[in-house]
Amino acid sequence: MITRLTPQDASFYRLESSSNPIHIGALAIVRNAEHGADPVLDYDRLVDLVEARLSLVPRYRRKVVEIPFALGRPVWVEDSQFDITYHIRRSALPTPGTDEQLHDLVARLASRPLDQSRPLWEMYLIEGLSDGRCAIFTKTHSALVDGDTALEIGHVILDTGPSPRELANNAWHAPREPNDVELLVGALTHLAAQPREALEVARHASGHAFAVIGAAGRAVDSVVSAVRAATTGAPDSPLNARTSRNRRFDVVRTDLEDYRKIRKRFDCSINDVILAVVSGALRNWLLSRGETLTESTTLRAVVPMSVYVEGPDSDQLKPASEVSSFLIDLPVGEPNPVMRLSHISHATEANGKHHRGVRARTLVHLAGFAPASLHAMSVRAASTFAEHTFNLVITNAPGPQTPMFIGGARMLEMYPVSPLLRNQASSIGITSYDGRVFYGLNADRDAMADIGVLAASVRDSMEEMLGACV
Repeated sequence: MITRLTPQDASFYRLESSSNPIHIGALAIVRNAEHGADPVLDYDRLVDLVEARLSLVPRYRRKVVEIPFALGRPVWVEDSQFDITYHIRRSALPTPGTDEQLHDLVARLASRPLDQSRPLWEMYLIEGLSDGRCAIFTKTHSALVDGDTALEIGHVILDTGPSPRELANNAWHAPREPNDVELLVGALTHLAAQPREALEVARHASGHAFAVIGAAGRAVDSVVSAVRAATTGAPDSPLNARTSRNRRFDVVRTDLEDYRKIRKRFDCSINDVILAVVSGALRNWLLSRGETLTESTTLRAVVPMSVYVEGPDSDQLKPASEVSSFLIDLPVGEPNPVMRLSHISHATEANGKHHRGVRARTLVHLAGFAPASLHAMSVRAASTFAEHTFNLVITNAPGPQTPMFIGGARMLEMYPVSPLLRNQASSIGITSYDGRVFYGLNADRDAMADIGVLAASVRDSMEEMLGACV
């Protein structure tokens, strides 16, 4: 099967560079063995599980092929040489491996671009963690996941119980790949039927391929075009710096009940509380660097989406049918945590009145762990904003509050690993799951050597917010 990349898919594919790999990552920690018992999940079982579920995510068997002479956008083509053991890999930490060693390994894996001659994903089974745990780290190119016709692999390998659900056997046979002549004829036929795309081809040929990203952005959120035209540049910040190809990664674990307590005390949303905690953490991190802050100092964040809302009469997180995207100024200069929360609550309320959502029915009605796909869509939304208009990307995708399992092994934790966009020194991905809120902090190794300070600052900011509830 041959399908043409959409304008936004093509833009993401072409944005890839050695210093800016554009893949979304997900790190799952699972309980794999109890008291010396045999592991529940091993490499062979993981391969069998993923292979059985690939029919639910068919793009994971397809690679991107360029059209000869660049006469049109690249196409998705079934990989006739598809080898699942190339994509699913095995790694191990020196037993007993620590969390810090795991984070270092994830940082190295996240630094490596995907092989563009093959389907654009990799999965690593990381063994040797302490306390009978193992980890699964997945990398998927942002061009692959659109949240509608193509989902992230984490959506389909997770189950709601320890017994993996059975799927119908969908046998796959490697097809013959099209040759250059067939690709060229197909592209010319497509251009004849869609003459407007000839302009896109001309732009790409003259070195202006990224001009198409504006049109793609409108499909994600109509607010983007207005922001590009009207907004001023983002404040100067050490968060905006030239990036290297190497990364650092750190995490923070917090309790969802703490956010609910703050939400109830100050009559706001959990999303508002999360952004207030991040604002306080960024404030403390900036002060640790000796930055001068006034009460009016802000950092501008892209907060691409949230597809869950809180029920009016309960503490449950309910699936919604829309996603949204907006810019928000985080009040990092404000020393009072309650005032920071108030500023954010008013800002998100104002944005909520003016944004236009994108339908997300495909995501919210599917079983599995939706946040992996949602974070990928968040990165797409963030990339449509002009580079100079924001300092930081914060993706927040609430997940299920009941235990999930991978091949019978219970998932304990899940951390997003969002990519760094151009000249962005750090990204913050946030996912709630099973009563916890997990932060994944991805950062440039040179520009953010103190990412551990930011992680500690998140915990300090949470304590400060809880103290204000008394």
